[in-house]
Amino acid sequence: MDLLLALVVGLAVYGAIAGIRMYRADAKLPGDLAIALEVGSTRTGAVGSVIDRMGMRWAPAVLRMMGAKAVSKKRRQIDMAGNPGGLTIDRYAARRAVYGVLGAFGALTMLMRDQFFLAVLLVAFGAFWVEVGIWSAVRVRRDHIERTLPDFLDVLAVVVSAGLGFRQALERVAEKYEGPWADELRITLRQMDMGVSRRQAFEELRRRNDSEQVAMFVTTLQQGEELGAPIVETLIQIANDMRRTDAQNARRKAAKAVPKATFAVTTFLLPGTLLLLTVGFVYGADVDFSFLGG
Repeated sequence: MDLLLALVVGLAVYGAIAGIRMYRADAKLPGDLAIALEVGSTRTGAVGSVIDRMGMRWAPAVLRMMGAKAVSKKRRQIDMAGNPGGLTIDRYAARRAVYGVLGAFGALTMLMRDQFFLAVLLVAFGAFWVEVGIWSAVRVRRDHIERTLPDFLDVLAVVVSAGLGFRQALERVAEKYEGPWADELRITLRQMDMGVSRRQAFEELRRRNDSEQVAMFVTTLQQGEELGAPIVETLIQIANDMRRTDAQNARRKAAKAVPKATFAVTTFLLPGTLLLLTVGFVYGADVDFSFLGG
């Protein structure tokens, strides 16, 4: 309860100060941040929108402190996460500023009350809360794409075999799909519409996704194009290879799960069962333990 109260008070105080300062300075949004707020306004929640606007003044400062290399790396990570909730690099910097101040304020409050452990938790909250959301989104997005891709390639192969060209078939099938993989394909198609070569567009597709199956798809597709292999056979081969890889990964995970299950049984379940049987046996035998008391 104290932790929640500290967070609420910190958010209210910080919001009031930020609002007063922005009103007095008549601050204008940077162009890229204004675009980011507009693009993501329909995808982020009410809380996220409030936090973004509270931290917008300090977003450029956070990006400068990060440095160009770290910003580039974080932008790629956000792309791999699929810009969850309309997140951009500018929104990321704004949220880092707000959560950092809240974490520091809450930690200071807890230290004044001699609650060191809660202070450490608040510092970790301010430093890593945005990161946790991005890491989780990357994992969820990668899993969804890897589940969708083999079936997508089967459908694409059928459409290509019906007589459509690869580009037209890709557009037709992408329109029928929803989710992150369909979004990635639409981005790739728009890039090609803007004059980017097909090879470069698919290289960008590979770069945006932290997935072995996407990398396999792009590599095999480019190799098949260079060698002149029929596109239908190439797509079917990619889908089969992906399913084979999925089966191998599933067997590998199952093999790792067996020792863990054995450890849990021998460490917790077996001793507990033996203890329960022993207690039941002794209780049923009506043994007199009064001699233990002297």
